[in-house]
Amino acid sequence: MHSFSLSAHVKEQAIERAISLDMIEAILNNPAQILDDNKSGEDHQKIYQSLMDFPGKGTYLVRVCVNCEKQPNVVKTVYKTSKIAKYT
Repeated sequence: MHSFSLSAHVKEQAIERAISLDMIEAILNNPAQILDDNKSGEDHQKIYQSLMDFPGKGTYLVRVCVNCEKQPNVVKTVYKTSKIAKYT
């Protein structure tokens, strides 16, 4: 199992986007999908994603972007989207 580090920036994003740290941890530990996101010139990144229910708001795809070059792996960003088909 990988270990992950969350930057202060990611913690701020989580609050702004109403994504709990528990939800991020659940996705990192048991993602529905892990996608490679290798863009030239950038660090090796993986996207851990799962469908999550937000009470009163609906179901969203929550995507957690992780830099896999660092040890422990560093969570770079987190966001939710209703455009589920675009990313699955």
